[in-house]
Amino acid sequence: QVQVVESGGGSVQAGGSLRLSCAATGRAGVSFAMGWFRQAPGKEREFVARISWNGDNTYYSDSVKGRFTISRDGARNTVYLQMNSLRPEDTAVYYCAAAEFGPPGSFNWAAFDYYGQGTQVTVSS
Repeated sequence: QVQVVESGGGSVQAGGSLRLSCAATGRAGVSFAMGWFRQAPGKEREFVARISWNGDNTYYSDSVKGRFTISRDGARNTVYLQMNSLRPEDTAVYYCAAAEFGPPGSFNWAAFDYYGQGTQVTVSS
């Protein structure tokens, strides 16, 4: 059974940085595409970033492009989200997701197969 576990959330002032980590375990020999999503209070969940199974391709939402960087530990199913120049509007629960069967390059939550429980990020002004 695949488990996805996030870590690294917390509270920071505007302009600060945080680094989220995520590990997907339970499927030996398989490299997943991995993604990050977030959901702010009272808002719909939104795509943040995605990285291909080998790290060659990365995708970002317009709202985080240039501030956030997604990376992974080679073909291992460990990914990171480096978040710089954080803004109060980045406050949300951040979810990590892993895609084994879904269509490649999709930004849709439903295109992923395994999901973490989420980690809170709070940015104060």
